[in-house]
Amino acid sequence: MCASNFSGKTLSQLCVLALLFPLMGSGQDKNSAPPGKTDPGSNTVRLTIVVTGGDAKKPVDSASVYVKFVEERKLTKDKKIEMNLKTNLSGVCHVPEIPRGKVLIQVIAPGWKTFGEYYEVNQAEQAINITLSHPPKWY
Repeated sequence: MCASNFSGKTLSQLCVLALLFPLMGSGQDKNSAPPGKTDPGSNTVRLTIVVTGGDAKKPVDSASVYVKFVEERKLTKDKKIEMNLKTNLSGVCHVPEIPRGKVLIQVIAPGWKTFGEYYEVNQAEQAINITLSHPPKWY
């Protein structure tokens, strides 16, 4: 009975508004960081690993880079995370966002001595330079 007072055009406009209203609140927050940028106050780190080798410090491509860290949880056991990555032709490896704290980085490349060391990562964006050495000669 009440709907008969509205014309068909007005009713369709109300339906469109009712459908669009929930979408208006889902816009991006003005204070949120743009994609690809990290918030300096956040607890995550964007890590870049540069692998070079020898005295000439030439880039080592296709080196296997293992990044291991512990993801702390409040209600359950902490979770151990391991990422297996490869360096590009420039010897660079970009690690997805990881939590701040202690990180084990291991590098394995054919013709080079295996590398492994713990690092403390605590900046929003951090670069780690790793120089591999030649393995000892066997006689």
